[in-house]
Amino acid sequence: MPEKEESLIAAHRKPEFSVDPLFVNRWSPRAMSGEEIALEELHSLFEAARWAPSASNNQPWRFIYARRDTPAWKTLFDLMLEFNQSWTRNAAALVVIVSKKTFDIKETPSRTHSFDAGAAWQNLALQGSLRGLVVHGMAGFDYDRARKDLAVPDNHDIEAMVAVGKPGPVEGLPAALQKREVPSDRKKIAEIVFEGRFKS
Repeated sequence: MPEKEESLIAAHRKPEFSVDPLFVNRWSPRAMSGEEIALEELHSLFEAARWAPSASNNQPWRFIYARRDTPAWKTLFDLMLEFNQSWTRNAAALVVIVSKKTFDIKETPSRTHSFDAGAAWQNLALQGSLRGLVVHGMAGFDYDRARKDLAVPDNHDIEAMVAVGKPGPVEGLPAALQKREVPSDRKKIAEIVFEGRFKS
């Protein structure tokens, strides 16, 4: 990790308990260079994702991707709200994450399909971070249009989109986003972890 980024993370994130730096160092910048990434490198992220845990090993996650300067790029890019288009224009790849709502065996409903897809997304994001890539998830896109334009079946849910790219200068972002290009903090353990029963 570049020393400048390491200092930036240290200034904004301090874990309460001992944890591997892998988790603290992963964050979601937006500044990307516009450079291409090799298909093999992109597939290393999907490789990490496919080893995620899932209920009954059903592996409900599906990934639809487009690399920049390919015919599919415009289809995925046009799904996003204008705000997200303003910074993802420099991404190397866009990904739509989908999850299958039923188990492959007997097609019975799976209550954890979104949860399981989230585990796969986390693996993807961590692998990207280890490789020094920008990996930024988002919900600001047209879900209905995505279903139609990407031919997603009714027994699948569209979960999120992801932008992947090589890091770029902050100055390449719209002015309003440049100030936000810092790692976000997290809630305290006491706010999210309860012993025995839920607490408000």
